Amino acid sequence: MDKWLYRASVALVIVGLAVSVYMTIYKLSGNDGMCLGSGDCSTVNASVFSEVNGIPVAVFGIVGYAAILVVHFYEVKMEFLRKNGAMLIFGMSLTGFLFTLWLVYVELAILKAICPFCVTSQVAMTAIFIIAVARLIRNEL
Repeated sequence: MDKWLYRASVALVIVGLAVSVYMTIYKLSGNDGMCLGSGDCSTVNASVFSEVNGIPVAVFGIVGYAAILVVHFYEVKMEFLRKNGAMLIFGMSLTGFLFTLWLVYVELAILKAICPFCVTSQVAMTAIFIIAVARLIRNEL
């Protein structure tokens, strides 16, 4: 296991998890004072795309980032995850990355508003996915 890639991935997961928690609090509280920058996060947060069946999108981020973090944590402790953790993280980060692509499309093409917190999460998930690919390739060599 490449320690640098592992640590970078864990750090990015923690950033994504923190942003998702913040955005969930923002969504549930409706406190526009939590929106920093251009104010576009208010536009994104108030849109119909900010929820899936009444569940804030940020909650899905919390669940996804937390799941990746748990696998990272147990990857060094459990034999099954030592062998399969990189593939499992790849699968979860691929799912997150594909959802991220959808969210970027929604922000840019439909809402024409860019939320700086959303962008932070999107960059984190994209980097986690890239690292997951690199880890998977290195595990196969």
